[in-house]
Amino acid sequence: MNTLIAALVLAPAVMAPAQMPDSMAANPIASSARMFLEEQAGAIGQAATLMPAEKYAYHPTPAQMTFGALMQHIAQTNVRLCSAIGGGAAPPPASPVHATKAALVTAVADSFKMCNAALAKLTDSQLSEVVEIAGNKVPRGYLVMTIVADWADHYSTAASYLRLNNIVPPTARQP
Repeated sequence: MNTLIAALVLAPAVMAPAQMPDSMAANPIASSARMFLEEQAGAIGQAATLMPAEKYAYHPTPAQMTFGALMQHIAQTNVRLCSAIGGGAAPPPASPVHATKAALVTAVADSFKMCNAALAKLTDSQLSEVVEIAGNKVPRGYLVMTIVADWADHYSTAASYLRLNNIVPPTARQP
């Protein structure tokens, strides 16, 4: 019986590589980053939309940034990192602006469009190429890993802020 249970639990994990789409086989890292981008663009964009405008000034403690500042930070980070991933010059850091909810929702959406364009043609062979960002030279793969980690971190923060305001985060909602 234990062997049967183990087989049923492990079967999906063993079968997963065989089910990988052909489009991922040649560039599994870049393709995975594109898949994560699609998921996080949707989740973060929905989080930005779900939070009421009057709650954009909300932050759980004085040491934490407001929800609005988080959305601005996400947009700015996407622009800076994805422009470098795509091979373009990163713009200088923007000074903090207290924008409206509508402006921030648009900025977040536009920044994910920029990331989509930067990752669209990325191949795994380009990950070792050195690019410059903020006066530093780093492998393009480092920036891809950084942006993927940032999206997870930022969505986690946004989801926590939503929950603290009795709003179910996008990824926790029933389909």
